[in-house]
Amino acid sequence: MPKSLFWIRTDTAGTDHVLLNDQRGLSARGVATAVTPVPYTCTYSLVTDEHWATSRFEVTVEGAGWVRTLKMERALGRWRVSTAEQGDLAAALRAAGHGNPGYPGTEEPGRLEGALDVDLGHAPLFNTLPIRRLGLREGDVGTQQRIEVAWVHVPSLEVLPATQGYTIVDPNRARFAVQGFTAELELDDNAYVTHYPGLAERR
Repeated sequence: MPKSLFWIRTDTAGTDHVLLNDQRGLSARGVATAVTPVPYTCTYSLVTDEHWATSRFEVTVEGAGWVRTLKMERALGRWRVSTAEQGDLAAALRAAGHGNPGYPGTEEPGRLEGALDVDLGHAPLFNTLPIRRLGLREGDVGTQQRIEVAWVHVPSLEVLPATQGYTIVDPNRARFAVQGFTAELELDDNAYVTHYPGLAERR
C-alpha cells in the first residue's frame, strides 16, 4: 500500500491507522483502537470500484473475552452480509456500565439496497467515500447531497441504514450531518479527513 494515514481519537484514548491505494478507486486496510465503551481493537479492509462505491468490506472487533466479525459484499445492487461471534460482548459492556450492544449484521439486508457506501463508526476514512464518489470537492460552495449509507456500529458491528448529508463549505471543508448531528470536516487535497471535530485529528 503506497499511502498511510494516521488519526488520534479526540473523544477517547485511541488511534486509527490506515494503509491505502487510491489509484483506481480505493483499496484500504486499517487498525483502530479505543478504550470506550470497552477497550477494543478493530481491524478492517475495504475495496471500492473505480467510482468509489463500496464493493467489499470486512471488519473484526476484538476485546477481552469476545470477538465479532462482519463481512459485506455488494453486487447487482444488493448487499450480502455475514457475521461471526465468539465470547460475550454484552457481558463486557454490562460490566463497564453500558447496555446491550445489539447483534452484529442485519436481519434485513434489503433495507440497505439504496446504499453505495459503508460508514464504519468512529473511522474518518469512510467520510471520504461519498465525497470522492460524488465529486463534491469540485462542486460549487453550498452544494448539498443526501445519501443512504450502510452504517456499522462499533463495537457491536450492527448494520443500520442511515441517511447522511454533505454540504461543501469550501474545497477543503465539508459539513456532515446525520440524525440531528453536524460536524464541519476539514479535508486535504485528496478529500481525506484531517480534522473531525470531537472525534479525531490526523497526525
